[in-house]
Amino acid sequence: MTTPSLGVLLPRDLPAAHVLPFARRADELGFDELWVVEDLGFRGGAAQAAAVLAATERIHVGIGIVPAAARSVVFAAMDAATLARLFPGRVTFGVGHGMPGWMRSAGSWPARPLTYLEAYTRALRDLLRGATVTTHPDAPVPLDGAALDPSSLPEVVPDVVLGVRGPRSLAAAGRVADGVVLAEPCAPPYVRESVALVAAPGARVVTYDVGSVDDDEAAALARARSGLAWIGEPDWAPHVAPLPFAADLAALRARSASPDEFAAALPDAWVRELALAGTPEGVRAGVAARGAAGATTCVLFPAGPDPLAALDELARAR
Repeated sequence: MTTPSLGVLLPRDLPAAHVLPFARRADELGFDELWVVEDLGFRGGAAQAAAVLAATERIHVGIGIVPAAARSVVFAAMDAATLARLFPGRVTFGVGHGMPGWMRSAGSWPARPLTYLEAYTRALRDLLRGATVTTHPDAPVPLDGAALDPSSLPEVVPDVVLGVRGPRSLAAAGRVADGVVLAEPCAPPYVRESVALVAAPGARVVTYDVGSVDDDEAAALARARSGLAWIGEPDWAPHVAPLPFAADLAALRARSASPDEFAAALPDAWVRELALAGTPEGVRAGVAARGAAGATTCVLFPAGPDPLAALDELARAR
């Protein structure tokens, strides 16, 4: 059984003036990790990571995730190496497919996404380790003598983890990466199934979940509901499929007139499974259950209208 590290997610739409105070407060409260996201149209992953690393003392920072086809693997390696060189041992670099609709709108969806991601990840990890990489001109990621300057190589090579969800992509993470980032919701059955597909003992397994902590469990569950309103959309089917109430959840989604109506109708027992929400003791139990399923880090997405204020409550689950 794993005892997971506890992390917190920096919301993608947090006002810019609150980003560094959020990071500093997460550091002060003793969270083990802070994860930033690179969602289309919001903030760049490497830029956020650099800012919060510079503004904090010890917290580990993960980028979850950089869409692989959005930037050259050599320049991604330069970003990762720079962060790791400046802040040794405090960086994890996550890459993934990106959301297909977003990537197509940006003109960056590869013809063979999984083949591309595997080749990209291999090249990224090789570059970070000082290799000179040459591939065939027709390869998914064509490189001709690409390398980082020795002065730029990190002394502590950062882990490269894949933010993926499908069975074939999870298996690829076990072959070519140091671990996996599982987007929310990450109920233990989904974590357990994903770990089995990764099939790589010792791999990092980072889970994201809506987080809400309150001495009044009902209040905590109520706050978490808004973060679950989109559950049941097709892209998230793999997260729900292993759950015993998957069919009932799909039926509720189908008959709900809106996401808000759906979220309001979720039974409390389902919210407890789909989020890390409840009393401090209840959330600690949920984190432990994910650890027992194979998670090595549980990342909380602050629920409610004020993410900065929510940090103090979430820290009570440490």
